[in-house]
Amino acid sequence: MTTQGRVTGFEISQKLEEEKGSMLERAMPEKKQIIAALGGFAVLFSVFLVACWLAGNPFEATARAVDSVYNQAHGLVGTNQWHIIWVVVGLGLFFEFMDASAGMGFGTVMSPMLMIMGFTPLQVVPAIMIQQGVCGLVGTFLHREFENVEWKFSPMSETIKLWLLISGLGCAAVLFSITAVYAVFKFAKIWIKLYVTLLMLGMAIVAIYQAKTRGDKARPYRFKRMGFYAALAGFNKGIGGGGYGPVVTIGGILSGIPVKAQLAVTAICEGTVSTFAIIVWFAMLAGGTQIDFLILPSMMFAAIGGGILAPYATRVFPEKFWTWVVPAYCLVCVAICFWKIGPGLMKALGM
Repeated sequence: MTTQGRVTGFEISQKLEEEKGSMLERAMPEKKQIIAALGGFAVLFSVFLVACWLAGNPFEATARAVDSVYNQAHGLVGTNQWHIIWVVVGLGLFFEFMDASAGMGFGTVMSPMLMIMGFTPLQVVPAIMIQQGVCGLVGTFLHREFENVEWKFSPMSETIKLWLLISGLGCAAVLFSITAVYAVFKFAKIWIKLYVTLLMLGMAIVAIYQAKTRGDKARPYRFKRMGFYAALAGFNKGIGGGGYGPVVTIGGILSGIPVKAQLAVTAICEGTVSTFAIIVWFAMLAGGTQIDFLILPSMMFAAIGGGILAPYATRVFPEKFWTWVVPAYCLVCVAICFWKIGPGLMKALGM
């Protein structure tokens, strides 16, 4: 499978839709896909058990956060007690499914919601990174097994090249943005968040416009253009903590990558970046930083459902469906971002 002499890894999903034209046909998994789903379940359930162990504060560096409103309200401060938080499970299941199937939104949406519920950043951020790292890597495997994408190292497919490009430029851009923007320019966070939100809005509108005007006509594939979006996404992640998934996913669509393949590429890239972040967090544990893993079991419990169902849903629904759903869901995330930054923006404008 090649495009202008290049092995892409894109065409497998298009071939599947040609061979199995109806959603009902694609909804009937083969034996190998059932085995793959069970394997994904086993990995996610194993991490859930590890999460339960971590929630019990097995190390000196793990402890209930004393400044957590939730911990104070439930009498958890100073104890090793924990419980499944079903509201977190419900929210996590929905937004993990949407993140894994539409390529964006989990960190952007879940972080503010959890903090509004009374959790602290040292409860929220590590849990999200672990959940996203595990789900991203499991999703990478399941997207291949459900025939949404192919990963080939010899000869190297375009999907592998995109993974290396996006992850490499993204990490470099994160480093640059943190050192340059915060250390040198020192922009107020509210303006950074506004910039990221407006960028997401603009890209979603362009994607919807192109979906409407181009119809079923394929966009020309432009690998180098994806390099620009990868760097931009990494820059956003570094300065604002959000806007990574939307820019990578929609940027890939605008660069001519078929939607199903791009959703898989986003999964492997976010899984890679989040896994690196996990390593950093555990290094910080060794350095004396205290982390509260109270919500991690609830997050991983939600991941067991959303992380497996999302690649399956990507397989079942047609390419054209995702061409519209991805930018439309981006607009939903934009609305939530405006809701989150609204009070701070009004204050900054003196209103």
